[in-house]
Amino acid sequence: DASLAEANSFSPSMPISPSSMINQYKFEDEPELRDLFITVDDPESHVTAIETFITYRVVTKTSRSEFDSSEYEVRRRYQDFLWLKSKLEEAHPTLIIPPLPEKFIMKGMVERFSDEFIETRRKALHKFLNRIADHPTLTFNEDFKIFLTAQAWELSSHKKQGPGLLSRMGQTVRAVASSVRGGVKNRPEMFTEMNDYMETFSQKINVLDKIAHRIYKEEREYFNEMKEYGPIHTLWSASEEDIADSLKGVASCIDKCCKATEKRMAGLSENLLPIIHEYVLYSEILMGVLKRRDQIQGELDSKVDALANRKAEKDLITEEIGKLEDKVECANNALKADWDRWKQNMQYDMRSAFTNVAENNLHYYEEVKHTYSYQCYYFIDYFSEEVNGLYI
Repeated sequence: DASLAEANSFSPSMPISPSSMINQYKFEDEPELRDLFITVDDPESHVTAIETFITYRVVTKTSRSEFDSSEYEVRRRYQDFLWLKSKLEEAHPTLIIPPLPEKFIMKGMVERFSDEFIETRRKALHKFLNRIADHPTLTFNEDFKIFLTAQAWELSSHKKQGPGLLSRMGQTVRAVASSVRGGVKNRPEMFTEMNDYMETFSQKINVLDKIAHRIYKEEREYFNEMKEYGPIHTLWSASEEDIADSLKGVASCIDKCCKATEKRMAGLSENLLPIIHEYVLYSEILMGVLKRRDQIQGELDSKVDALANRKAEKDLITEEIGKLEDKVECANNALKADWDRWKQNMQYDMRSAFTNVAENNLHYYEEVKHTYSYQCYYFIDYFSEEVNGLYI
């Protein structure tokens, strides 16, 4: 969309080859050497009297000095990942925490605990942890380290040391109070522009998500129908000796088209749908981050108002204002740095996803074109024999 062209900062020049476009795009802050490698694999089903759940093996290899060992292997369930995400949001309220897959991924397309569902979730959890590992701040979070290294009973014990009920209630009350006060008075223009950008981005990415899922659904329906045509022509050839070869040739062509379509569907489900939907979730996360930044700003604004209206306790309020000003500055700097990094990642992911789709489509149409040329030959041969038979 033209309205997002300037905001996205995409280059107007299009390289000749889709692959060359990806090769030309490099991260400015991409680290030369990684020191933390994480793999999520080996899903395992657990059935108890109360519930059924899946655990995943998390293998970590690192050369960091703060780790006691160079390799760890633990098992984690989805609830553990949720706990980690909440702890990261609590510790870094204005950093962009990567999204987790929803409780039910691709609802209506896969069944819970099916192999497809489990594999889709495993890939998403793997990406979640590696995005954290690649983040310049989140990667050094203590809860993240505990998540990667602690055994199940140790993690369970650590979870119980979280903030108490009164502390959580206090945070909730402050958040509600901030929202009730209305808009932020002194919000910098930069964050107003971020908010406007995210509102537009959210609308666009949600439309893209719906279109991509509709395309995938139509492609699957087309594939399912095509699968029936090949066997029909094969059976038909058994009762038509004169044109048996032509019918078998048509069946073979349809089978090749089926395989090409199946490969194209796999490309959509692996390279496009997850990326687009991940950024649907990112749009929700970004809106939440901006709200938390505004809450911190709102708390500062309320103290400034209190100082103007009160003469007593002036020194105490002034001290609180100084602390809140530092807090707002830290929040602003964290969000500004993470915003630039997120946009760079988003642009790279979108370019990669759509370039992969374009290349897959090129391969698909070349293959189908080649197949249909043979199919036309068989049809011509078939109709020629029919016409000759009628003429005779």
